[in-house]
Amino acid sequence: MTATPVAVCPPLSLYIHVPWCVRKCPYCDFNSHAIKGEIPETAYLNAILEDLDQDLFYILGRPIKTVFIGGGTPSLMSGAFYEQLFDGLRQRLAFSTDAEITLEANPGTLEAGRFESFRAAGINRLSIGVQSFHPEHLQSLGRIHDQAMAHRAIESARAAGFNNFNIDLMHGLPGQTPEQAVSDLHAALAHRPTHLSWYQLTIEPNTEFFSRPPALPDDDRLWDIYQQGATHLRSAGFDDYEISAWSLPGRESRHNLNYWSFGDYLALGAGAHGKVSLADGRILRYWKTRQPDAYLQRIGSRTSGSEELAPEDRPLEFMMNALRLKRGTSEQLYLERTGLPLSSVAVQLEQLRKQHLLTPDRLQATEQGQRYLNSLLEHFL
Repeated sequence: MTATPVAVCPPLSLYIHVPWCVRKCPYCDFNSHAIKGEIPETAYLNAILEDLDQDLFYILGRPIKTVFIGGGTPSLMSGAFYEQLFDGLRQRLAFSTDAEITLEANPGTLEAGRFESFRAAGINRLSIGVQSFHPEHLQSLGRIHDQAMAHRAIESARAAGFNNFNIDLMHGLPGQTPEQAVSDLHAALAHRPTHLSWYQLTIEPNTEFFSRPPALPDDDRLWDIYQQGATHLRSAGFDDYEISAWSLPGRESRHNLNYWSFGDYLALGAGAHGKVSLADGRILRYWKTRQPDAYLQRIGSRTSGSEELAPEDRPLEFMMNALRLKRGTSEQLYLERTGLPLSSVAVQLEQLRKQHLLTPDRLQATEQGQRYLNSLLEHFL
């Protein structure tokens, strides 16, 4: 299978990882490390910018459309850290005038004035990790905040001028009833967010929950939770534009839309992963040194590995992302982002459309296709 260089490189985003947190949650399989002493803000800032200097050749003249700062707990870092970080980034990168810049923030890590300092640094969107408003569920999830702290954090964000923010909520929690799941949504919607990430708790390897699994709701209850929650969200004007992402019209996460549309994204920070399209037609995935201490101690590039995405692997990679979107993508985008003709997947598309799993004229899963998405994707292996 042969790919041609893309005529126009995909939009470019930037992901920055902050690996520290107060305490590792039992369900978390992200690259997060409990704080031991003071966070080395100055050293981490210098490491990130030094790392970026080695990756500037990936940019190919493109502006940064979106930034997402994830973790860990990025809200542990000071406003001064982010002000200096974005000063350094803007010296090296061009940003779109309407760039979406999102910071993950956790209740319990936010003293007075912290949101104001984030906004002054140029951050214009928040993703607030509430997970639940019920005390027993917060406790079972190992969260460091309580219900009151969650409400207070959201109110403080809005008071600081953030009118575009996401609230993270989980469902399918140990002992959770459909009524409790809907009441979490009701409590979140009372704060008038523009976006909700509402996703089911899953047990992942290398977590405390994997070693000591909690009792989770059975499939029938999970379906009841989802149906009742989805009905509640739709009645509030939210649309599930992606499998676990809900937003008001026009308030989708632009950063995540770039991921799911097989766009490019630079990676900075310990354990961050990136994907870039090169001028010669290659598509490269790369990742950064995972351990924070090792990331800080390296000199120059902190990239610890990379792999070229072979043309024969691109159809599955593209579909795994694009078909998460409720509206899917155009067929033309497949050519633009993979460098492959549509004929490279023509047999699979014909089969899936005959089975009514894909719509006729777009790369879009039908309602039935969304329900059996994993089986659908196996056609592209």
